[in-house]
Amino acid sequence: MKKCLLLLLVMFACAPINYSQAHDFAVKGFHLDLRIQAMPMPALKQFALKLKQEGMNTLIMEWEGTYPFEKHPLIPNRYAYTKAEIVDFIQYCNGLGIDVIPLQQSFGHVEYILRNEKYKDLREDQKDYSQVCPLQTKQDSLLFTDLYTELASTHTSKYIHIGGDETYLLGHDARCQKKVAEEGKSKLYIDYIRTLCNIVIKLGKRPVMWADIALKYPEAIKLLPKGTILVDWNYGWDMNNFGEHKKLVESGFEIWGAPALRSHPDNYFLTEWEKHFKNIRDFVPACRKLGYKGMIMTSWSTSGAYSSVWETDENLLDLYAIRHVYPISGFNILLAAYAESLGSEKPLDIDAFVTKYAVDYYGLTPGQAAKFWQALKMPQYQVMQGKAVSPTSMSVEQSLAEAGNALTIFNSLNPTKNQDEFKHYSLMATIRVHYLTYELIEANVNSPTFDPAEIPAVLDKLKDLINRQARLDVVFEQLNQDYLYPGEVQEESDLRNAKAELLYNRLSRQK
Repeated sequence: MKKCLLLLLVMFACAPINYSQAHDFAVKGFHLDLRIQAMPMPALKQFALKLKQEGMNTLIMEWEGTYPFEKHPLIPNRYAYTKAEIVDFIQYCNGLGIDVIPLQQSFGHVEYILRNEKYKDLREDQKDYSQVCPLQTKQDSLLFTDLYTELASTHTSKYIHIGGDETYLLGHDARCQKKVAEEGKSKLYIDYIRTLCNIVIKLGKRPVMWADIALKYPEAIKLLPKGTILVDWNYGWDMNNFGEHKKLVESGFEIWGAPALRSHPDNYFLTEWEKHFKNIRDFVPACRKLGYKGMIMTSWSTSGAYSSVWETDENLLDLYAIRHVYPISGFNILLAAYAESLGSEKPLDIDAFVTKYAVDYYGLTPGQAAKFWQALKMPQYQVMQGKAVSPTSMSVEQSLAEAGNALTIFNSLNPTKNQDEFKHYSLMATIRVHYLTYELIEANVNSPTFDPAEIPAVLDKLKDLINRQARLDVVFEQLNQDYLYPGEVQEESDLRNAKAELLYNRLSRQK
């Protein structure tokens, strides 16, 4: 991956670049994902103001269930804003000079729509609700015409983002299989996307879409309507990860780039800080030299995959997002790094940036700033089947020791500025320590050598962990109560602590 990015940078460094035209992005944006972390309106406005202060001019809003669709009242969720709030927010952003682009998933990632019986005929699969069938053209067109029309009525932007990424069920059902056999998957995908784009165009807007599937089928890109914008998202992988990247660049379509501030495998218990810094350092200048017209920092609150809870074989009870991440409140340093990268033709100097940020924003000494960066970039890995998923075969015990060291460092530092923001680092590290502590307990009780006589000692450890988690939950609420609704804070804490409580109840036979 590093070799490919270096080769790309060297290749374009050797070519003449007209920086008077190519050094800056017309669109300097941020993508805010509200799928499972809806923000109260005051926090949303405050975040928009921060984006403006960091030099942003565009905000892509993935409203999902927080948008109050009037013609389709089953789609909005309990945290949906009112139309008046949406209009007021967009007017506020317009006053700041920020263009608010609505993102409406319209192909995959539409579980929150298709879960309702009303839309069952649009499903590609009757058990996996993630994707619409692209051959239900009439019904799909009616639905998304309604949704785009409502979005257009409140958003003043000239763009509508239609999604279009990760269509994993493409060609799944019998109808689609027939078309794939006759015309190929690329035609199946592009014909439907073209239908969506044309709806947007009829509304007087320009369609924006993710580029991963188009990269997979580059021969079909030319079939898209002129004026369509492709967003090339890359979170640190090879430029050809989704397909032959050169064909996307040569397609003649306007392209925006998209790194990530939160993405897989980030979750409750880990954040790959160094990976995100490197993603900014490598991808932003690469896109600048490729002549991309825009840059959008994505910030995924979840993976977009859901687990179904069934009431019966046929009736769905609920959907649970498979991955949650720490709220956007804890990532100001990455936002600032992105903003600095947008304002410079040079790749981000990560070490220098982190040091300066820690000194200027937290009031740390240069020596303390070095320790802060040391703690931030300590490796963090997921745990599967009692083992850390790492390229170095790190054990869970070693991972816990690393997390403990990071927490010790954060707690030893004494910021004199913005102390509340700094507390997020200690909180995230504490959450990770608790997570790994539990994983060690679980690995022990699943060991072939585990003796049931050890259960009382295990219960003591679990009880202590649960009590410490309860105290941690109080801190989590204090730091995030302005960014999330009370119900969301409670749900985040409940899900984060569920495994320890479930194991305790099972082993103690808690009634």
